[in-house]
Formats: sequence, C-alpha cells, structure tokens
Amino acid sequence: MKASIFTILISLLLTLSQWAFCQTEQPTKQEGIDKVPYDDPKFKGKIGRTYKESEMDWPELPSPPEGAPNVVIILLDDVGFGMTSTFGGSIPTPHLDSLANQGLRYNRFHTTAICGPSRAALITGRNHHNCGSGFLAEWATGFPSYTTMIPKATATVAKVMKYNGMNTSWFGKNHNTPDWETSAVGPFDRWPTGLGFDYFYGFNAGETHQYYPVIFENTVPVEPDKTPEEGYHFQTDMTDKAIAWLQQQKSIAPNKPVFMYYAPGAVHAPHHVRKEWSDKFKGKFDHGWDKEREIVYERQKKMGIIPQDAELSPRNELVPQWDTLGTDEKKFYTLLYENFAGYLAFTDHEVGRLLQAIAELPDADNTLVMYIIGDNGASAEGGLQGTINEVKALNGIPSSIEENLKKADEIGGPETEPHFPIGWAFAGNTPFPWVKQVASHFGGTRNPMVVSWPKVIKDKGGIRSQFLHLIDVVPTILEATGIEMPEYVEGIKQRPIDGKSFMSTFTNTDAPEIRTTQYFEVFSNRALYHDGWVAAHQHTLPWRQDLAPGYENEVWELYHVAEDFSEAKNVADKYPEKLKELQAMWEEEAEKYHVFPLDDRGAGRLSVPKPSPTGDRTKFTFYEGAIRIPETAAPNTKNTSWTLEAMLETSADHKDGVINALGGLGGGYSLYVKDGYPTFIYNFFEDNTIIKSSQQLPDGMASVKLDVAYDGGGIGKGATVTLYLNNQKVGEAHLEATVGGRYGIDTFGIGVDTGSPVTEDYSANKFEGHIVEVNIELKKG
Repeated sequence: MKASIFTILISLLLTLSQWAFCQTEQPTKQEGIDKVPYDDPKFKGKIGRTYKESEMDWPELPSPPEGAPNVVIILLDDVGFGMTSTFGGSIPTPHLDSLANQGLRYNRFHTTAICGPSRAALITGRNHHNCGSGFLAEWATGFPSYTTMIPKATATVAKVMKYNGMNTSWFGKNHNTPDWETSAVGPFDRWPTGLGFDYFYGFNAGETHQYYPVIFENTVPVEPDKTPEEGYHFQTDMTDKAIAWLQQQKSIAPNKPVFMYYAPGAVHAPHHVRKEWSDKFKGKFDHGWDKEREIVYERQKKMGIIPQDAELSPRNELVPQWDTLGTDEKKFYTLLYENFAGYLAFTDHEVGRLLQAIAELPDADNTLVMYIIGDNGASAEGGLQGTINEVKALNGIPSSIEENLKKADEIGGPETEPHFPIGWAFAGNTPFPWVKQVASHFGGTRNPMVVSWPKVIKDKGGIRSQFLHLIDVVPTILEATGIEMPEYVEGIKQRPIDGKSFMSTFTNTDAPEIRTTQYFEVFSNRALYHDGWVAAHQHTLPWRQDLAPGYENEVWELYHVAEDFSEAKNVADKYPEKLKELQAMWEEEAEKYHVFPLDDRGAGRLSVPKPSPTGDRTKFTFYEGAIRIPETAAPNTKNTSWTLEAMLETSADHKDGVINALGGLGGGYSLYVKDGYPTFIYNFFEDNTIIKSSQQLPDGMASVKLDVAYDGGGIGKGATVTLYLNNQKVGEAHLEATVGGRYGIDTFGIGVDTGSPVTEDYSANKFEGHIVEVNIELKKG
C-alpha cells in the first residue's frame, strides 16, 4: 500500500512539474519548414497603372519564433573535469560558480577528446566523423571523414539561426577551417562567416599567441590596438568585442534574440597570463600532482559532483611520482602549474565580464547560456617535462630543466610559450583516467557543463547526471528556440542530426536518458558507451605523436560505469561476453558514422600531402602588404635549399625595417635592415644565428639576396646561409640545425614582422623604404 501511495505521489509531482513548464511561455514552434533560405515571399498587394490604383504589401522577412531566447554558447579549451572550483577543482572560478548556482551543473557531459572535432560536433549536431572532422586540420588526410572540410550537408546551427532571423556571431578560436584555406585567398565558405556567422573576431588555428595573436575580423587580418607592454591580451580584447557586439544588437533591437558563440583560446597552450594572476597561486600546488588528485577527489565527493561511492581511478604508471622528483624539477613543474592556474582564473574573470553584460540585457531572463568547460580533457601535450617553448617541444626538441629555470621569472609572459607536464594533466582530470586525445577514457572525453536559463530553469544549483554529448547541444537549441532543422540548407539535402535534445533535463532532475549509446574515436583511441557500460581501448600516447603502435596486439578494457562512475575498475576479465558485445557495437557505430579508416601514424600525418594555394610552385613573387600569410600558404623553405632576392628602393634616411619574416620569438627567420646594414637572423627556438652584412645598403635601387644551401640527409638538418648585396658576398654562416616541422603560431609577411617578432633587435619593424618585390625560389635537396 505504501509503495502504491509513493508511486502516485511521484506521478503527481512529475505531472505538476510538466504542467508548470508548459505554463512558462515557450517559443512558438515552426511547422512545415523544409528548406532555408526561404523563397522570396509572393506579393499580395495590387499593381495598378499608378500608385492610386495600387495597394502596397511589404515582404514578410524571416523572424525568430515568438518567445525564442537569446542563445550564448561558451566553450573553453583544454580544461580538465577536476580543475575549476565549480566542479571540485582547486582553481577558483567564482563567475562560473555563480552561473552554476543560478542554473544547473552537468557531470556526465562528453566531448570527442580533441578540440577541432569537438567544435565541429558542437556547431553541427553531428558526430565529428560524420561532418568530415575525424581529427585536426594539421593532420588532415584525403578521406571523407578526415579532410576537416565540413560538408555543406552538415550545416551549422548558426546557419539555421541566421536564415530564421537571428543575428549570429563567433568570437575567439576557429579550428574548423582547413589549414590550407586560412590565407587571404580563401576560399571563405568554411570560415565562420561562410558557416552562418554574421560576425567573426578571432583566430583560425588550434592556438594563438595571446599577446601577439593572429586576428581576423570576418575575413580581414587586423592587428591589436595595443602592445603587450601597454597591457594587451587577446582574451580581454575578444571579450571587449563580444560585449560591444551584444550591446549594439540590443541597443538597436532589444526584443530580437541573438546567437553568440564565445570560444576563447584559453586555456590551451601557450599559457599566457600576467604575473599578477599567477602570483595568486604561489605555493598552492607545492604538494604535487599525486596529492592534488586526492584533494580534488575528496572535494568532489563532498560537493556532490561525483557519487559518494565513486572511487579515484588508479594513478597512471607512466606519470612520474611526485616524491621521486628532484628539487629543480618540482620547482619548475610547480611554476608551470601556478602559471596555468592564473591563466584559468584570469579566463574566469574575462568570461565573468561577458556574463555580467548578459545579466544586464533587457531580456536577460530569457537568455539560454550553455557553458561547456573544455572541448576535451586537460592536455598532456607538454610532455613529461613541460616546456616554456611549446613549439620547440612539438618539434621534438627537448629543453633542460636548468635551461628552463633561467627564464623562471618570464613564465607566462610574451617571450615564453609555456605548457605544464603530463602529471598536472592527469591531476586536472580527476577522478578519471587518461587525458586529452585519449578518447577511450573519460579523462579525455568528460567535461563539465553549466546551463542557465532564468526564465525556465528554477532548480538553482541543481546537478544533472544524464549521459550527454556535444552533438546534443544543437537539437537542444533548436527545441529551445522553436526553430526546426530544415531538410535542405542552401539547396543541399542535410544529413540527419545525430544528437537529441536534452531540454527535458532543464525542469526535471530525473528526466529519462536521451543517449543510451555513443561511440568515441580519436587517433585510434576508441570507446563505446551503451546502457551503463563502456568498452575502451587506449591506443596512442598524446606526448609521443611520433609513435605508430599498430593494431596487432590491441587490449580492450571494460567498465560498468552505471556503478563505477570514474572508470576505476576494469572488469573485462569478469565479463568477457559483455566486452565482445560492446566491441561489436563499436564496429557497427563506426560503420554508421564513417569512422574508417583508422590511422595511428601520429606526427606522420603532418607530412601527408594536402591541398595548398601554393600548389607545386617553386618560384614565388611577393609585394609590400603581403602579410599574415599562414605558414601553410607560404613557400615551404623547410628541409630544402632555397634563395630569396629582394629588390629595394631606399634613400639615406629611410633604409631600416623588415624585408621578410616568418615565425616569431619562439622560432623563425627574418631578413631585415638595421642602421643601414642588411641582416639575417635564424631563430632556432631562441638559439639565434645572425649574419650582418659587411656593407651598408646604398641609396636608390639595390638587391639583397639570401642563398640557403641545405645540408640534406633528413629533416631539420643544418644549412649554409650566404648573404649578398648587389650580387657581392657580404656575409655567411652555417646553421647547425634548422626547424624541420613548423615555426609555430606566427605568420609570413613582407615589409613588416607582425605578431610575435622573430627578434627584438629591430631598429624599425615596418620597412622604411620601398620593397619593389621579393622573389623566393625553392630548390631540390
């Protein structure tokens, strides 16, 4: 009898909850929409011989459904589940705390384990392979799921919003334009403005220098309006632009809902933040990463972020034990994490400014904010020892602890590009195993999410534990706004949305699960979730992208995550049939969502031939104004011999400045004139070789020429560089080594060294004379 009464009460409460939600004014849902853009409306007036016999009829333009909310998606980069104070971490994020206390925390939300694919899934509502984004643009291959060329058949949510009358914007990181399409020649249909966003202010890459960012406004390169010395930081700049855009929209049309995608480069490396922020964490992490895991785990249980019976996953044996490290190692590794903590705290401060601007909107209560804390788990790409020159590390060149500590006071500043070692990444993903890139385990794929919508969400501070994925965001936005996903977008038949709306969870703690099955794959790291079980295979190491382990001896694990929240117990031996069942399901899902072919070549994929605006050319001519050209669209002078000849026209007082530069302070080269002397600097990751002409540049027309004779025999070998002035040899030096992979996050330019400068030794950056032309020729060998 008691059970019967209890059942009746539960049923009544659910009914009342649903009734209350229905009483909240919801957007009017569209009906019968099968394509966007819509056909031009028919004229319903009357045309007579003159206006006196005629009747006007203004065309009715598309507008959002009545009651549709503003939608703001906030996406951070490379944040582990256990980093923010909002989810039990040790880094204070008071603004995120405040938003969560007014909304909902989601503790079973999932990403793809890597940034570009996660972002593609987020904005399209399709699994990442299904929208051509199986991995990153830099590692793209010519298979449909790995081109990183988002198909027109998987239109973004912004395009649907835009054609339904909502103004759309994108601020910050864009890692969804193919590497080779990010130059001034485009094409631009896969830039944000071609993907449905009316306005874009940000960078087109996996990362950027936060003090010297490579910024585009829509499709036009722009430079920061201040220097680092004057306080410039891209996070502040993009937040200012986002707030200004939002306020302008609401000043002109306060009742018109808007769609904003705010995606900082933070807290992806390089971890750039001023010392006033990192100094707040002095001594806070001296206990090391092993103790940090235990501290965060206990806090998460106390806060109710994880179940009370959740166990801390076993420590990874590949991570050095903190207590075995030397004094200098502990000092350097702690400095790197203090710096990162300052960066995340600073990011929370900047996002807080945006949230405050949202709170001041005339329709703030009808604003849906979906704040996803990381596009994957914490990153172990800093390697076993961490670095203050990330690009150097990614090129496989180590730095000693002693060398790094010489720059201890500069960590986080403009002249460093820091990333912490792997131990902090594992700690940052507490309580889960593994890290970013490892899509087989929750340390790579489980990220926190906070959702706020004051008009609808009344369970302030509530926790939701339904199993969700990035692909579920788009259908949730569509349901919330009352906008239908059309069958055709711009004449292209659309692939079905793979996600499902989780709007039911906004008003019901116990809303039924919408996602009972989900596959994962990145770099051949694989998993299959189904009805509370996870089959997992960890394949590659994020800090050894030069390895290709092969597929001969794969070992799969099995977790019963319905009972084992943190993947602490591998039960593969106990339930071998269940493991086989899930492995077979993974194969089915992989076929369905176009995962194949698997590819574990790691860094080898960087050398796979890709489309390029340079084609097979070996001769290039550039003129003044050719700046902000990405490395992938510039002449590839790495691992080969090449020549450069610049024709210059100068006068006595106007000779100095940059002729050609590529890269930045972390690594690159520059040909410039200082005090009238042509000079070449090769910056091999801060090991500089300088060749200064023995003669000054004469007045009038002159030729400055470089001849780079590569030693050959492999990648990153040395070269002999000879400098000529009017065909007369005026300098020579031998480079012991050259950059074999990439110069990094800076760009190629003629007449000025934009972004992070290759050297600080310029007497003038912008060339004072006239560059008639610069000719570059690549040679074999």
